[in-house]
Amino acid sequence: MLQLTDLTLRRGPRILFQDADLAVHAGWRVGLTGANGTGKSSLFALIRGQLSPDSGSCALPPDWVIATVAQETPAVSRSALDYAMDGDVELRTLQAELAEAEAAEDGTLMGTLHARLDAIDAYRAESRAGRLLHGLGFTDADLGRPVSDFSGGWRMRLNLSQALMCRSDLLLLDEPTNHLDLDAVLWLEQWLTSYPGTLMLISHDRSFLDTVVDHVVHIEQQRVSLYTGNYSAFELQRAEALAQQQALHERQKREVAHMEAFITRFKAKASKARQAQSRVKALERMTLVAPAHVDSPFHFTFPAPARLPNPLLQLEQVQAGYGDKAVLKGVQMALRPGDRIGLLGPNGAGKSTLIRVLAGAQPPLSGERDAAPDLAVGYFAQHQLEQLDAQATPLLHLQRINPRATEQALRNFLGGFGFAGDAATSPVAPFSGGEKARLVLSMLVYQRPNLLLLDEPTNHLDLEMRLALEIALQEYEGALVVVSHDRHLLESVCDDLWLVAGGEARPFEGDLEDYRQWLSRQDRAPAANTDAAQAVSVATPTQDRRAQRREAAQARQRLKPLHDAVKRLERRHGELETEQARIEASLADPAIYDEINKAKLQDLLARQGALAAELASVEGEWMEALAKLEGGEVEG
Repeated sequence: MLQLTDLTLRRGPRILFQDADLAVHAGWRVGLTGANGTGKSSLFALIRGQLSPDSGSCALPPDWVIATVAQETPAVSRSALDYAMDGDVELRTLQAELAEAEAAEDGTLMGTLHARLDAIDAYRAESRAGRLLHGLGFTDADLGRPVSDFSGGWRMRLNLSQALMCRSDLLLLDEPTNHLDLDAVLWLEQWLTSYPGTLMLISHDRSFLDTVVDHVVHIEQQRVSLYTGNYSAFELQRAEALAQQQALHERQKREVAHMEAFITRFKAKASKARQAQSRVKALERMTLVAPAHVDSPFHFTFPAPARLPNPLLQLEQVQAGYGDKAVLKGVQMALRPGDRIGLLGPNGAGKSTLIRVLAGAQPPLSGERDAAPDLAVGYFAQHQLEQLDAQATPLLHLQRINPRATEQALRNFLGGFGFAGDAATSPVAPFSGGEKARLVLSMLVYQRPNLLLLDEPTNHLDLEMRLALEIALQEYEGALVVVSHDRHLLESVCDDLWLVAGGEARPFEGDLEDYRQWLSRQDRAPAANTDAAQAVSVATPTQDRRAQRREAAQARQRLKPLHDAVKRLERRHGELETEQARIEASLADPAIYDEINKAKLQDLLARQGALAAELASVEGEWMEALAKLEGGEVEG
């Protein structure tokens, strides 16, 4: 097994984790979670021997073969198939030794090497590599193409294929789904569930984690904690622990404040000095529980669009593609406020092409794109991350959008996307992919679009930001079209699914599980993947799925007044608690009890009583609104 014992790891002056103890048993599938920068990738580097612990030890069986995904791909002329097979190092070593033995005509050694090759199933290695590449989205024609022909994202898939090809004891995967589409993610998910070795996986895709892992290691506040179960089980366990921790912290905070007030007030009085001193010692002995830092740094909403024309945009018999090659034909689509569409389809079928046509970034080859005069498109695509001004700051990017906005207003807005303090005035150049994605999203949200077109918006985003984006999109009032390999996002925000396949784009009358089954049928009968209409009808085990999603959308609209009331009451409750904390801090000041402050003390006590009553009233209304919301009630 892999074991960390009293391990402390630093990067520069910063401690990533301290006195960590962890045992990962053979065969476990472990998800590694924690905010960006907490040390997940550094832990992988430590396991690979690229980093040394500052104290403690990291031990694993000496005969374990470790596989990981290379971050760089040389522009070599080797074919994609040969490149994938290179991942089986033992295979390549034996093949090289066999070639030497054949050249030397050493029959005995040749026989020994053939036996070893047979033992590792070498004669089916090419077939195994081909299946891996097909699963990751490569076509038969791609297998013979040189690696240098592929783009960066496809080269990362080739690196992933090498790691999967390796017959490893320990597989380390750092964000393996970032460069995959949904089809490849579904395939990889199934491959990993049958992987016989030990898996450690860093991912921000909660659906992927839920299916693949059976343990979660969470890094937070320099601690490494192990949880049993998948990601959803981890969330429940951690939420319960944090709730208990926070309750204990709040109680201890009140006790500490009371003790400190007593000490400050009476330590100079001889009659009370001994009691004050005993409280000083009690404070020193008390083990303070750290506050539960569970609040996400990301909080934002989509402001209501200035106008919501109906329809916003229509496509009439649109043919789309590149040059003389049409990827899509006969597309009919009308987008109205409140539409929430997720695009599904095999890689290369035309999902991103359709998004670009909707955005107006690519003209149709034929047909009509009819946009409302007040259409305001918010279009997110990965290439926009590289189009940011590397020397400009997040603040300057927003100032260019609205030069009349005050700096403080823009700073407040950027804070909701994690750009607080100096982060708002730092140049973009050294930003990570996640930081750039958050900045592009902030610029998009700021412009109040009435049509959102999102092409893989969650790439590089961590779990907290993905959750914030999901919550914001659920309350967005315009129309939404999204392409994403993040199933949790699709399930959370989309009411309708469209299938882009066979040169067509049409409504898909199933859910994501139906889509998985449709994909498996295409793998078994590739010739059948020629007609999108046929594909849609095949994937319809129940005809009421779409009706159910529409009912869910209508229910969300019907319950919106209750959602708004809950949010208003929560906001008011927070304001009252803040004022209550200020009054309690004033009452903890010994000076307030002096005769000169008698009137002020009475005012504070009166306000404290009024606050308690208002808090109880607001809390009652809030609980009542929540109960109605859970019961689906709406006042007439």
